[in-house]
Amino acid sequence: MAEPVLTYRGVVHPWHCDHMGHMNVMWYSGKFDEATWNLFAELGITADYLRSASRGMAAVEQHITYQRELFPGDTVTVHTELLEVRDKVLKARHTMRTGSGETAAVMILTAVHLDTGPRRATPMPPAVLKTARDLLPAA
Repeated sequence: MAEPVLTYRGVVHPWHCDHMGHMNVMWYSGKFDEATWNLFAELGITADYLRSASRGMAAVEQHITYQRELFPGDTVTVHTELLEVRDKVLKARHTMRTGSGETAAVMILTAVHLDTGPRRATPMPPAVLKTARDLLPAA
């Protein structure tokens, strides 16, 4: 089975917190978004590629399960595993953990590779698909 990829490492800052003193949901989404872009880069879907090829990536579905509050000073990591790879679609699970290893939140993300001209789904390059498929868990 392919190991989950470390896609984010950071800390909860006081400005990430709401009036209840814990990290606000918008920052969970933001940290997961950074993890997503780091995953894409690992696959070869870099900013340079997207600009030069007139391509884009769009999140079409996201589900977040919150399991533990995070507070200022908490360190967090996100590890990501691919769940599904199709010609135009990636589905991944991001797991956010505390410095002590407790799961804080899990996001399931479905993203589509786009041609930015007509704004339609288009197949990913073969090298990207191969790299992504190599990260799938063994069947």
